[in-house]
Amino acid sequence: MKPIAFITGITGQDGSYLAEFLLQKNYQVVGMVSPKNDIGKQNIKSIESSLTLETGDLLDYESLYRIITRFKPQEIYNLGGITFLPASWDKATLTLDVNALGVTRLLEIIRDFSPQTRFYQATSAKIFGVPAEVPQTEATPLRPVDPYSVSKACSHYLVKNFREHFKLFTVSGILYNHESERRGPEFVTRKITLAAAKIKLNLEKNLTLGNLDARQDWGYAPDYVEAMWLMLQQDKADDYIIASGESHSVRDVAEIAFGYLGLDFNKFIVIDKKIIRHAEARELLGDSSKARKILGWRPRVGFKDMIIKMVENDLKLLKEGKYEN
Repeated sequence: MKPIAFITGITGQDGSYLAEFLLQKNYQVVGMVSPKNDIGKQNIKSIESSLTLETGDLLDYESLYRIITRFKPQEIYNLGGITFLPASWDKATLTLDVNALGVTRLLEIIRDFSPQTRFYQATSAKIFGVPAEVPQTEATPLRPVDPYSVSKACSHYLVKNFREHFKLFTVSGILYNHESERRGPEFVTRKITLAAAKIKLNLEKNLTLGNLDARQDWGYAPDYVEAMWLMLQQDKADDYIIASGESHSVRDVAEIAFGYLGLDFNKFIVIDKKIIRHAEARELLGDSSKARKILGWRPRVGFKDMIIKMVENDLKLLKEGKYEN
């Protein structure tokens, strides 16, 4: 019998990479697709015939109950949710309902109907907000500074509470920013690589950005989904930081992306101070030594190679007419 894994958010960046990874491990992969909030199936197009797709929503208890009790998965990966931080200010109630109460719905169903299931929750480095220390470890105090990070901090504590109180195998992956060719164009790394490719092909003249000095700990998404799986293979449930441990600026992203195409980014970038976030974190830099020691996890793709992969992919998509100009 194949082990069964249930993934919420399967059509997103992380969900699609995780689905590919688990199929290679000979899992039966069940994915949830929300009719109201689906981003489309382009990320799972190549593997869709190998997946079992079910309609459901993190806001809908009955749909989650139906899927979990029908398939009795050995593993659940909750990768669904509202992930774009600026949108959380406009839709704070929805963000908390999906990202926090959605987790509660899943945990209650596991507790009541499938207690043997191992549960992975996608938390975020944003829970540290303006961090008390650099780099951050699993013991760093949580200081969320916006509705998105509040929702993720809530889910992080819920996972810990259900693990300790009900003795369930529930874990949180505190993942730092991770990018890929499948990153949405609203995120700054993809915004830059796509714009660089468009400018190279004379499809656009410039790119508007906010704070070029803003820094992040950026890693490659396919490396990070392996860490999710590793967390659920341990004898003991625990939370882990998954991070590259390297800090890079938005300027670094632009310099690599444009430079790879033989362009000087300084000639094409327009700064708009209105889009600089009010609550920029001081510096989010993750210490993943616990994951490296216990899980044996290591990132394989470095920052520069990741940005180049994204640029090459965007150039290819544009040349093939996969993007509107």
